[in-house]
Amino acid sequence: MAETQELVDGTEAAAILGGTHGDPFGVLGPHDGVLRAFVPGAERVLALKGGSETDLPPVAGAPGLFAGRFAATDYRLRCSNPEATWEIDDPYRYGPVLGEIDEYLLGEGTHRRIWEALGAHVLTHEGAEGVHFAVWAPNARRVSVVGDFNFWDARRHPMRRRGATGVWEIFLPGLGEGTVYKYDILGAEGQGLPLKADPVGFGSEHPPANASVVRRIDRRHWTDGDWMEARATRQIIDAPISIYEVHLGSWRRAEDGRRPLSYPELASELVDYAHWMGFTHIELLPVSEHPFDGSWGYQPIGMFAPTIRHGTPDEFRGLIDAAHRKGLGVILDWVPGHFPTDPHGLGRFDGTALYEHADPKEGFHLDWNTLIYNYGRSEVANYLISNALYWLEEYHIDGLRVDAVASMLYRDYSRAESEWVPNVHGGRENLEAIALLQRMNVTTYGEVPGIVTVAEESTAFDGVSRPVDKGGLGFGFKWNMGWMNDTLDYIQREPIHRRHHHHQMTFGLHYAYSENYILPISHDEVVHGKGSMIGKMPGEGSEKFANLRAYYAFMWTHPGKTLLFMGCEFAQWAEWNHDQSLDWHLTDEAPHRGMQMLVRDLNHLMRATPALYRNDSRAEGFAWLEAGDAENSVFAYLRRGGAGDRQIVVVLNFTPVERVGYRLGFPAPGRWREVLNTDAGAYGGTDRGNYGGVETEPVAWHGQAQSANVTLPPLSAIIFQQS
Repeated sequence: MAETQELVDGTEAAAILGGTHGDPFGVLGPHDGVLRAFVPGAERVLALKGGSETDLPPVAGAPGLFAGRFAATDYRLRCSNPEATWEIDDPYRYGPVLGEIDEYLLGEGTHRRIWEALGAHVLTHEGAEGVHFAVWAPNARRVSVVGDFNFWDARRHPMRRRGATGVWEIFLPGLGEGTVYKYDILGAEGQGLPLKADPVGFGSEHPPANASVVRRIDRRHWTDGDWMEARATRQIIDAPISIYEVHLGSWRRAEDGRRPLSYPELASELVDYAHWMGFTHIELLPVSEHPFDGSWGYQPIGMFAPTIRHGTPDEFRGLIDAAHRKGLGVILDWVPGHFPTDPHGLGRFDGTALYEHADPKEGFHLDWNTLIYNYGRSEVANYLISNALYWLEEYHIDGLRVDAVASMLYRDYSRAESEWVPNVHGGRENLEAIALLQRMNVTTYGEVPGIVTVAEESTAFDGVSRPVDKGGLGFGFKWNMGWMNDTLDYIQREPIHRRHHHHQMTFGLHYAYSENYILPISHDEVVHGKGSMIGKMPGEGSEKFANLRAYYAFMWTHPGKTLLFMGCEFAQWAEWNHDQSLDWHLTDEAPHRGMQMLVRDLNHLMRATPALYRNDSRAEGFAWLEAGDAENSVFAYLRRGGAGDRQIVVVLNFTPVERVGYRLGFPAPGRWREVLNTDAGAYGGTDRGNYGGVETEPVAWHGQAQSANVTLPPLSAIIFQQS
């Protein structure tokens, strides 16, 4: 006993037993012919090497701590007490996993692929199979990985600190995929903290449980090579883009309504439906793991973990693979703007304001009761940019739609004068957030060919979709929130009042080419008491449907790409409820089925008609024929593609009055056929219109040398194309 006491310093022994030792690898394991092991619950420990056994005597006054003379470094430990005997592979005999390059880049905050270094990885290390855990907690006194495998006892597996990087790591042999774990952290002052999920964890338990789960990220044999090779041409401003926005938990639920569809089920049902409907992309509300269903994913904690609500990460990859095989791109909502205060999350991760600002004027969102990332800290910026790259590389995601960009760009966002801190120049712009977004776009576009980024940005911030080298933020597209607000306000008014608000439908063309725009009718427009799209429409019965059909045709023929939230395509009556399925039974009813078929036909017409997409972001793609007929609430315009593309003429009547013999200018002589009429009987209309098309005559009108008398059904849109 006296010898064992000499082999272990008393102060260090007390720290090991108390779970407070910050350098366990400096004590435990083999050191200069001495082997020390801490095995709580054991009364005897033998070191096994080949066929020999060496007894490691217990250290007096330190139950569970054993030490003895032993020279080998490749050994196992046989442990026993009166009730059991078991063998373990001592993790403290293994060297570090992270290399010098990883250590340098992590410390500098320039490791573009931190998920390859941090997190929990199943691997073979020094001949043994196990899991390597690594986590950034620079101000911690001690970090332990805990789970069922060690009885959630922080004393058993304290980690190795990697110098000045603030990273802690340990290799635990014998563990594998499916291991449930968290980090037990002592703060700089020795204070205990709530157990923390892994910030770079690849999997999670099913909520409300919230531990991290070891998941492999390298399993899928991808079969989407054709899509990946061609996608760069399918996501540029000249491409036809129509996006179907989806919340996976409520798009459709299993037959009993009690559970959402799994990723494999969605890979069949959702993908087939979006493909049949003619959409080019599916946009998913955030899939990063999140504790609260009611946040719809917009308060994420597991930034590297696809939510387990629908299956495993590899099954999520299967969903993306299936979409690509059908020619559909997948865009993810990505949330770098804030994160929740849940105790197991990033808040005060190591006992300090690590990921967030310490000052609530900078680090707390008053609107959402969430925390704000410290974008100016290099490691935090690196964490977020690497996360963006992770989804694009590891999951073949085609694009990221960045949520709440306006809240990031301005320090005074939704704050009173005394509640925000100016930037270094005394201004309101968040210079660090701007730099982060620019760096994110430069990195993702530079590292992953063919991807696209989209900003949900609701202000007039200049250059959101302008390249970074020209002073912009570098996004590919920006949501056109102004267009959405103006036109929705117009279409919700009774037709008799629309003449006084005519400008709301035309104003968007004054700035339509200042950014690369997407026209969004998103989930935000059908929640929180706003009602459904069909519920917004004035009138009764068939008039509601006619209004909405005409509005959708206006949206699909207006410059800009389109985005429509699920359920809006078949005019669901109810406001969206994230806890239940869409009302799919409505598609058996003629008016709803007609709306669905209209959206489908608009998608297919748009994709087949270059004039409706090729110049979405260029002024030469659009010209007003009639923008001033406020008295009749009629609008008419041209859409043009490139040389050789047939032109399109669109005319809309937003009153419930049929207009027969309305003279309309056309840009070329000849017969113009009616390629879509929202009043068609197939869509639920009354079949009034210009079937057979119209023949122009040399009567100057609307600034054109040719014109024709056309019939405008009430509350309708008609699209003409030259024969």
